Amino acid sequence: MASYFIGDIQGCFDEFEQLLTLIDFCPQNDTLYLAGDLIGRGPRSLATLEFVVAHQDCIHTVLGNHDLHFLAIANGIKAAKKSDCFDVLLASPQLATFVDYLRQQPLLINFPQHKLVLTHAGITPQWDLDTAIDAANNVSKQLTSKDYCTLLTQMYIGNNDDWSAANSELSKTIFAINALTRMRYCFRDGQLDFTTNCAPQQCLEPTLSPWFTLPSRLPADYTVLFGHWASLIGITNAKQFIALDTGCLWGNYLTAWRLEDQEIFQIPAIH
Repeated sequence: MASYFIGDIQGCFDEFEQLLTLIDFCPQNDTLYLAGDLIGRGPRSLATLEFVVAHQDCIHTVLGNHDLHFLAIANGIKAAKKSDCFDVLLASPQLATFVDYLRQQPLLINFPQHKLVLTHAGITPQWDLDTAIDAANNVSKQLTSKDYCTLLTQMYIGNNDDWSAANSELSKTIFAINALTRMRYCFRDGQLDFTTNCAPQQCLEPTLSPWFTLPSRLPADYTVLFGHWASLIGITNAKQFIALDTGCLWGNYLTAWRLEDQEIFQIPAIH
């Protein structure tokens, strides 16, 4: 029995299947935890969701920005772009099932027994662990409500890039979505930046820092696993922060990290 944490699949189902073969995944014994962005831009988003939904007893995921974007598109709130590659998924007779499945998924999974936390983009340095958990739970409460489309509409309002300036429940909710699914760089006070996504060694803006290099309010013995930032190629230079998105969609690798011995498994991109 083993637990594996896997980075952004983004519809790269062929590589996902190969990775499951590499780790000898057994649905009866093993558990998968996915770092979000299951779908979007890759060639086989439909197959990815079909597999994940069919194995939801042993596969758990957090939501990523592309997953939330899909929910907005499926509900007519946003228009799909060609680059989303959602046409087959949106035409599926299982569309309602996929929408219902995704909106039931959390933005954060805490593993207190292992002192681990999984989110799509990370944990903002403006939060301690309890605040992060509460903020993520608040978003999930709204996503799982009957009126969830209201949140999908509201999440595109304003920048909401600074927790300390969030002075309403709505602004706190939108900030939580931004921090948990979109964050890469921060200013030194923890304010989020949404314009820069290059690797840290390529960043020429001295006022920006990768979020995981700023002083953290998390317990020092806690590990954060996250995806989202493909250009990191898995490198954070910090044992506390494990980057799982190694850019399969962009021609690099799909990565799994095994909890029990921290071994890493990778499959090169096919497309």
